[in-house]
Amino acid sequence: MKFLCADWLLTCDEDFTIIKDGAIVFDSHIVEVSTYEKLQEKYPNENIEYLGTNSCLMPGLINTHTHLEFSANKTSLKYGNFVDWLFSVITHREKLVEKATKKYIDFELKKMIQNGTTTIGAISSYGYDLESCVESPLNVVYFTEALGSKQDMIDTLFADFKAKLQTAQKYASDHFIPAVAIHSPYSTHPFLIREVLQIAKENGMAVSAHFQESKAENEWLNHSCGEFEKFFKSMLDQKSSLTTPMNFLNQFQGIKPLSFTHCVEANKQELEKIKQLGASIIHCPNSNRLLNNATLNLSYLNDIPMAMGTDGLSSNHTLNMFEEMKSALFIHNNLEPNQLAQKLLKSATSGGAKALGVQKGVLQKGYDADIISFILADEIEDQEDIAMAILLHTNSTTHTYIGGNDELHK
Repeated sequence: MKFLCADWLLTCDEDFTIIKDGAIVFDSHIVEVSTYEKLQEKYPNENIEYLGTNSCLMPGLINTHTHLEFSANKTSLKYGNFVDWLFSVITHREKLVEKATKKYIDFELKKMIQNGTTTIGAISSYGYDLESCVESPLNVVYFTEALGSKQDMIDTLFADFKAKLQTAQKYASDHFIPAVAIHSPYSTHPFLIREVLQIAKENGMAVSAHFQESKAENEWLNHSCGEFEKFFKSMLDQKSSLTTPMNFLNQFQGIKPLSFTHCVEANKQELEKIKQLGASIIHCPNSNRLLNNATLNLSYLNDIPMAMGTDGLSSNHTLNMFEEMKSALFIHNNLEPNQLAQKLLKSATSGGAKALGVQKGVLQKGYDADIISFILADEIEDQEDIAMAILLHTNSTTHTYIGGNDELHK
């Protein structure tokens, strides 16, 4: 067993419990969390390692939504408008996917560990990131994605999806968990969604989907007009949407764990349906900003669990979760910043665990020992200031434990 103590320990539980002079005992799972004094009394013959002045312990960060296959993008894609960006993705897709070699993806995964991420939800369109995800020490919930809306291609698309999913299932382990993603309501045929979700139900797999990411999507789904009208006519010779937002959501009855990413254009009825489904909403603020989409109104979530994701480097400049939370802190300027900082830290830990269906994200007995440590910028006098200090001044960790192993000091 390992014994660590720090000046501050954040459990990231529902109450955002903070322990001054906190300590933790763990192997692959957490054995005990308490104060240094109490654990020293209980384990008098053990050396409890002190992590240093202004040290902090908390759960590893959970990036619930990222696209690794586009990790090579820097300047290829067009930002500022969702449809223009989508056209640029289609134009440059083959080149970007070809450039995102295993070495490239491995590098990004290693950086994630250095930046405190211990678990990711990897959305895989092609399966080219599979080897990297299997070999990485990160915990990976690997979402094989279903995509395609042309009716005459449904059988081919479904067969391709099943083949990719079956390949991913061969590598299933405690740290590599196969899952299912539906790309979006505008890009995936309802028949394909139905068949894919049936597989997810039969196998008890986590499911995720993009939903109401842009004004263009909202107008197309509801009225078959707007900026997507030109896109679908030119790309697919399609004149009207194949579904509506509510019909799309109704297909997910009985799916758990379930998450929807973005949801910035979702109305109150759709948000209420997401709540009724028991789903989480994954917030990717940097991506929303770069594509000039709306800002997720956190006040409208009405107790819907929230998680955080970076999206991919196709619509972000970083996969660093500390940077993502920092952006959110400044974007949501209608909320009290200290309370928002706490909400973001919980969303990036326990909220992410709920969205992915894993027993992580909280420093609590019996949970997986995914733990990070870092040194705060200076002394903290009032523990209510800790969340804000972390988001403003932390970008990397001194230790990143995944399943009890320190992946920074192997």
